[in-house]
Amino acid sequence: MTDCLFCKIVAKEIPAEIVYETDRTLAFRDINPQAPTHVLVIPKAHHANAAALAEADDGLADDVLKATHAVAVQEGVAESGYRVVFNTGAGAGQTVFHVHAHVLGGRGLNWPPG
Repeated sequence: MTDCLFCKIVAKEIPAEIVYETDRTLAFRDINPQAPTHVLVIPKAHHANAAALAEADDGLADDVLKATHAVAVQEGVAESGYRVVFNTGAGAGQTVFHVHAHVLGGRGLNWPPG
């Protein structure tokens, strides 16, 4: 998509602090972090949200989830615990309509989330 912020990050048209990359995924630091570790993991292919990703692909959702764990390990939060969040739809707080997983860690994460 030509107007998608995350597609532009994938195309390297907009800078981001990339922390992890595979052939099909990209992970970069959130510009408004909500925890000491707050990384967004996206598929390089555009899918609007988690529901669209789940319906559309041949294992790409698995690749995104594997990348979230790899980021947690790399960031040093895998053992202490981390949260993976997919906001799906505006009512759930999704503001960029390119599916992305938030990897959050490095502090206590109370339940229920805010």
